[in-house]
Amino acid sequence: MPPEGTAFDEVIHAPQRLRICAALSAAQKVEFGFLQERLGLSKSALSKHLSQLSDAGYVRQDRAVRDARSRLWLSLTPEGRRAYTAHVQALQEIVGTAEA
Repeated sequence: MPPEGTAFDEVIHAPQRLRICAALSAAQKVEFGFLQERLGLSKSALSKHLSQLSDAGYVRQDRAVRDARSRLWLSLTPEGRRAYTAHVQALQEIVGTAEA
């Protein structure tokens, strides 16, 4: 159980959603297909996790046409970036408490 007062986030904490946030935090925006390949998820699994993150206000999804194909671009919202950073800090605090 996380210490009181930490920003442990149940939405982000699920393993695949944590991986999604980590990948998105490293870039301005990421194309859906690239993220799907990098994480090794099916389209439906990735879509489900993205929907949960979007519903929480953490991920923005933008469609754009490139090379005559519609592409879905993903990015963390400012709120999502803050929540991810706070969640990582909460995890570090949990680990630090356990090691102490």
